[in-house]
Amino acid sequence: MDRESFIHLTKPATVGAITTSPLQVVVCAQALFAILDHSLRRSPDQERVIGTLLGVRSEDGSEIEIRNCFAVGHNESQEQVEVDMDYHKQMYNLHLKANPKEVLVGWYATSPELNTFSALIQNFYASNGDGTYPYPAVHLTVSSNPGKDITCRTYISSSVGVTPDRAADSCLFVPVPYEIKYAETERNALESLSMGRASLERQVNNIVDIHSLEVGIDELLDLLNRVSFYVSQVVSDDALPSVAIGQTLLNSLSLAPKIEASELEKLFNTHLQDVLLVSYLANTIRTQIDLSNKLASATGITLPAQSQKTDHKRQRERD
Repeated sequence: MDRESFIHLTKPATVGAITTSPLQVVVCAQALFAILDHSLRRSPDQERVIGTLLGVRSEDGSEIEIRNCFAVGHNESQEQVEVDMDYHKQMYNLHLKANPKEVLVGWYATSPELNTFSALIQNFYASNGDGTYPYPAVHLTVSSNPGKDITCRTYISSSVGVTPDRAADSCLFVPVPYEIKYAETERNALESLSMGRASLERQVNNIVDIHSLEVGIDELLDLLNRVSFYVSQVVSDDALPSVAIGQTLLNSLSLAPKIEASELEKLFNTHLQDVLLVSYLANTIRTQIDLSNKLASATGITLPAQSQKTDHKRQRERD
């Protein structure tokens, strides 16, 4: 998301006040998928579901990475809202035992609407003691309406009530920029999901290594063609040059190894042969293990029968 699409207003620091300084929020794909799964499992009469966000925070609190989340039950009507805070505390304590480095960073809702109930829940998560105080609580909204694109927004809050009673159910939601992040290990899964989007059955075949290599090479060739076309446009004065793009291209080209094409082909073939050898050895070991298990099973079945026949023969000889 473009950081210039928001205007951040920072008021002077006061004693005991929660900071509303601009934040950079990073949302991991794992947490986003958990939120979407929670939204799909909600009751038909529920307009939205909520939950707790967990992650890590920088030392100054200016950067937050949302890594995990869990659902929190709540009942919401036009007059009141009820949130199971006991369940939230128990789940949070259990999560800390498994992931002691992750802390409470805020909460999420599967609706872009911000109302009085949102302010009540926000004030709880930003409170002193059980909340994120003295750091601001992040509110993540995920719109998951069927047939529409999924949209996300991140907010922090500032108190605007003139009295303590009024400040408990009111706050000012300030939007902050966010970024959706995924690891390289999650890239194949995300690409498979994107391929299934165009299928009517919503199903895709598992991508083998060779097919994944082919797709990667095709994407690389497409990027090279785009870069080559842009450079040719700049050289012919048909496009405006960019210093940032030129510096990025220079840095990328400087990382390329300076070897001949024949040497590169030789290295690639050698690596391919090593990969095929490892694959062959792995299949051979797997076959031997399966054969050993079958022989052990067959031996375990026939031994009692032979022992029984031997016992009958000995009994006849005695008689």
